[in-house]
Amino acid sequence: MAARPQSSHECAEESTSRPTTAELLDLLGDKYTRRVFEAVSERPRGGRAVAQVAGVSRATAYRRLNELRDAGLVTSEHQISSDGHHREQFAASARHLSISLDDGDIEAAVSFGL
Repeated sequence: MAARPQSSHECAEESTSRPTTAELLDLLGDKYTRRVFEAVSERPRGGRAVAQVAGVSRATAYRRLNELRDAGLVTSEHQISSDGHHREQFAASARHLSISLDDGDIEAAVSFGL
């Protein structure tokens, strides 16, 4: 079981390892993680907004966002708002996930895009 990352835009500086198929299925098998991912897939959001849209606590939202970021499915960027506060915005980097079954093996392919 292996995940094959596919990118429509190759990034030379991207050196993070991609999760295995089992890790992807475990990660996205959690309904709260899926809700959080769906929230940032719609548009980039801060952690509080993700929690509100996903219907989860802020702690749960941040925990799932960190897991998704560690897996390379979400990116984050710090922004300074007009009031001087630093806020982290999260956005989905994965655009498509496909699962295939071939000779008893399960494989996941993730497509990334801008």
